[in-house]
Amino acid sequence: MIFLKLFRESFLFALDALRQNRLRTLLSLLGVTIGIFTIIAVFSAVDTLRDNLQKSVDKLGNNSVYVEKWPWTSDGEYPWWKFMQRPVPRLRDFYELQRRSQTAAAISYEVNIDNRTIKYGSNTVDGAQIDACTQDHDKTWTVDFQDGRYFTEMESQTGAAVTIVGNDIAENLFPAGNAVGKKIKVMGRYVTIIGVFAKEGKDMLGISADKEVLLPLNFARNLIDIQNERYRPSVIVRGKAGIPMADVKGELKGLMRSIRSLSPNEDDNFALNESTMLSDQLDIVFKIINVAGLIIGLFSILVGGFGIANIMFVSVKERTNIIGIQKSLGAKNYFILLQFLIESIILCLMGGIIGLLMVYLGTFVVKWMSGVAIVLYLKNVIIGIGTSVGIGIISGIIPAWFASKLDPVEAIRSN
Repeated sequence: MIFLKLFRESFLFALDALRQNRLRTLLSLLGVTIGIFTIIAVFSAVDTLRDNLQKSVDKLGNNSVYVEKWPWTSDGEYPWWKFMQRPVPRLRDFYELQRRSQTAAAISYEVNIDNRTIKYGSNTVDGAQIDACTQDHDKTWTVDFQDGRYFTEMESQTGAAVTIVGNDIAENLFPAGNAVGKKIKVMGRYVTIIGVFAKEGKDMLGISADKEVLLPLNFARNLIDIQNERYRPSVIVRGKAGIPMADVKGELKGLMRSIRSLSPNEDDNFALNESTMLSDQLDIVFKIINVAGLIIGLFSILVGGFGIANIMFVSVKERTNIIGIQKSLGAKNYFILLQFLIESIILCLMGGIIGLLMVYLGTFVVKWMSGVAIVLYLKNVIIGIGTSVGIGIISGIIPAWFASKLDPVEAIRSN
């Protein structure tokens, strides 16, 4: 109880000293405020960017492998001149993988045809992405419907003139009613809408079905050469539940080498891509950004810390008489030390709170200007408050120690 009373008295002494020197207090806060603001702003921006990008990457499927011509990433050198010589995935590759794979739960062959303008009456949608796929597309991707349904197996096999459209396509072409059952013209042919994807919204990688027009592959092959490289064909394989991705990729690698008759001394002429490749690259980039932000913030805090330490030495000098009187009346050394240490901590804590408030207000400004919601996680708040308290202790401990060691007689005599 005695310690708590002394702590309360020290706290009140510190607040009184800060109130009496408002301008000095305000100037002392600047360095810490800027430092905390920089660190938390960078951490929050990186967390937001990581979350948004990860959401986009997750759409690719965390248990899917993409058999393609080009690798998404490369360790060090990216020998594009070698990759250019590779063949694109063929229908033969797709059918053989379907027949031989033991680890795959679903396999689909997909092409990205073109960006077109879609019309219905007087309504148009620019930049509609026309894609075509085989029957298992809904198993290799996560597909959510707002209206209608997916292709039946018969529709896929016979290449029926049907399509599934994205939410933006449906809302813009048919603002007054349900799009299901309506006919639109795609690539010169009329197709019937049988389904509408649920709205996904924009993401940072541009992966969204909102403007997609999805056709059965056997319908598209009557209009274009679906194995042409310009349509970026790929085979997507989703592994069975419970089977590690390493096993799925290992089997796919062996099967593809066998299908393409590659000898043991020949390099792979295909790429096996998966979402974790992008996640790993993103983690490396974000670590660098975090370190850079931390270094910049620490320099600001260091300057602020020196400023607060200097102010605390000035406070000790100004209050030397008071310290002498307090000690002559029986004040213990730790009571004097607590006064100045608490004052230093309060200064830094105020700077940290102001920095956090600036970041918090900044999240609303960014959302208002760009539509991007910046997330301020609790861990970043804790980092900001913890750093402020730590700087307060480091900056105030030496001046507080000198104050506690003053001789009461000499302190009273000082001017």
